[in-house]
Amino acid sequence: MANAGSTTPNIDFSLDRLLPDTHTSTMKHIKSFGFTLLELLVVISIIGILLSVSAVSYTNGQKTARDGKRKADMRAWQSALEQQKANAGNYPADCVPTTDYLPAGVPVDPKNQSEWIYYTNNCSTSTYCICAPLENLKGNSENTTCTFSSDAGSPYFCVKEQQ
Repeated sequence: MANAGSTTPNIDFSLDRLLPDTHTSTMKHIKSFGFTLLELLVVISIIGILLSVSAVSYTNGQKTARDGKRKADMRAWQSALEQQKANAGNYPADCVPTTDYLPAGVPVDPKNQSEWIYYTNNCSTSTYCICAPLENLKGNSENTTCTFSSDAGSPYFCVKEQQ
């Protein structure tokens, strides 16, 4: 029995107060936790470009290193021939110094580890010309006849007698 003087509290039992506003646009309540397809494509494209640039740089670095090894081998070969000439009085007729002067023997190519591709010209007991092809075209000779050039695009590195 209700008292005549008491007031009943107004209690709202509707679900609108308890739940989020779902009858309006729900997109404004969803938080974005990912990347769009366009963003992913842009990032993948940038990564691809960076990889291609670095691959070219890496390849050029390898070529330069192999050419440096070839040039060093040619200078060592030249030094061995000059030492043999100083001691024996003449160069070997086949342009290959004995193992006393070139202990490792004829150098191997740094790229494919096979016998080195080199060109000998005018090999005799009094003169020699030995050339090796380079990958980066930064040699000192246009051809295999020891015609030295200051051209930056020379495909061969050559050495010849110094005495």
